[in-house]
Amino acid sequence: MELRTAATYRPTKPELAVFVAGVISMGLEILAVRIIAPQFGSHIYTVGGILTVVLAALSLGYWQGGKRARGATNREMSWLLLATAVYVAIVIYASELLLIQTSTLALPPRYAALPAAIILFGPPTYLLGFISPYAAELSQKTGTGEASGHVYALGTIGSILGSAATTFVFIPAMSIDTIGLLFGVLLVGTAVILTLPSVSRKPLIASAVVVLLLVAATGVGPVAYDHRGDVVHQTQTAHQQLEIVDDGEIRTMYLDGARHSAIDLSEPDRHVFEYTEYFHLPMLMTDDIDDVDRVLFIGGGGYTGPQDFEERYDVTVDVVEIDPDVTAAAEAYFGLEESETMTAHADDGRQFLQHTDETYDVIVLDAYKQDQVPFHLTTIEFMTLVSDRLADDGVFHANVIASPSGPAAEFYHAQQRTMNEVFPDTYSFRTSDSSAIQNIQIVATNDESGFSEADLAERNADRELGVDLSGAIDNHMADSGDDDAPILRDDRGEVDSLLDPMLGQRYVIEETEGSSSEPTAPAHIVSPEATASGDTGPWSAGSITPSAQ
Repeated sequence: MELRTAATYRPTKPELAVFVAGVISMGLEILAVRIIAPQFGSHIYTVGGILTVVLAALSLGYWQGGKRARGATNREMSWLLLATAVYVAIVIYASELLLIQTSTLALPPRYAALPAAIILFGPPTYLLGFISPYAAELSQKTGTGEASGHVYALGTIGSILGSAATTFVFIPAMSIDTIGLLFGVLLVGTAVILTLPSVSRKPLIASAVVVLLLVAATGVGPVAYDHRGDVVHQTQTAHQQLEIVDDGEIRTMYLDGARHSAIDLSEPDRHVFEYTEYFHLPMLMTDDIDDVDRVLFIGGGGYTGPQDFEERYDVTVDVVEIDPDVTAAAEAYFGLEESETMTAHADDGRQFLQHTDETYDVIVLDAYKQDQVPFHLTTIEFMTLVSDRLADDGVFHANVIASPSGPAAEFYHAQQRTMNEVFPDTYSFRTSDSSAIQNIQIVATNDESGFSEADLAERNADRELGVDLSGAIDNHMADSGDDDAPILRDDRGEVDSLLDPMLGQRYVIEETEGSSSEPTAPAHIVSPEATASGDTGPWSAGSITPSAQ
């Protein structure tokens, strides 16, 4: 197209319709991940399932639209856009209820998100699929090839814009409901334009009703009961859904529906999650606590671990938290105060280590996307980088979610074997007597150490850490010795397959008891449909759903 022609180009009504359909279809696809992930996780099975549903619905819409395109009119396309807007209103209003209902279906965990994706995003995407063949039929181009090529080029440009705008502009700046309202209004506005210049009464009334439905759905909010407590803060960040929930005196940070940090408002020094006490194990493996000057946490969350280290030890703490909104929430709701001894870095943990010149005495890896360590923070290449950034006698602590034994221990075995390839000695500690999936702590020393349980118990008795680690030491596990476990590498993405046996299994987080608290009843971690067994005691249980970063 010549520059002069491009400057004077005015799209026809069918061209406008196909462009907007491209914007909305791709925008809904991006939005689907943010809506479905908090319930089912952002694992490859969830994301792949959404892509499959969207492509299948579009294909079906193309096929049916092609069969009916001979009698296509602009007015018929306007009704299709209005119908799509109505369904967007349904998604805004009832998505959480539909997610909970579909999560109760008895399906293998890797397919659990498919019904929700089909119900929520299949129909609107199917309707939008009609637009392209209709627009090609109504095109002013002379040849079939030219008409179809022109239409699909416009649709693709719209998809690019919809994808980029939703990802880089809308999600960081708006709530999911507001983005849905924006999409719905854009559909209604385009539908009205398609009927110009003479708008008849029926489509005009229908357009007004649909706008009212969209506004009402957004204003009323989604239909759902939050079993977790009072939501005091909620936002969509560039990386995830962030919520701060108060349940009595316990304040919890949820990221994409999974618990990441918790504090007891009545006892701020209490470790609510028992596994966070284990973060102090490296202080038993150093020759002298006073020699520990710099500590790095990869993963901030509510910054409860880093703040605990800053208060207990004479150390400088760096924290790498990729999501600046999480750090802001920690400052507002978890008492985080940056200072000369506490610095937050908005960066990816691996990239930070690659670019820093600092050497650390202790590095704690506590970075999670729901229940999985990001793949690039598990490989031998990453472990080598960690070793290089540690002092010669430095200690590395990794928080891993897995089962201590059985099929659900495959990832734990692979992670420990990978660490054994780099570090002279590794030690693993379970955090629950249960055989269920739990937080397993793997501690590695940068030099040969050869600690026995007796050695650690003696140091625990002699050193005044302010944290009793006798229970952690009792939970020491012998090296799995699984020579068949794979060594995780950057060029081999095996983490998803290793996590498969954990999907749908109960995940136990042990909780400590406060001085005035009753034992905590089983609470749901990720899936509201997950039910704990009749066990009692200070722990919470939930269900591992597909998740990834």
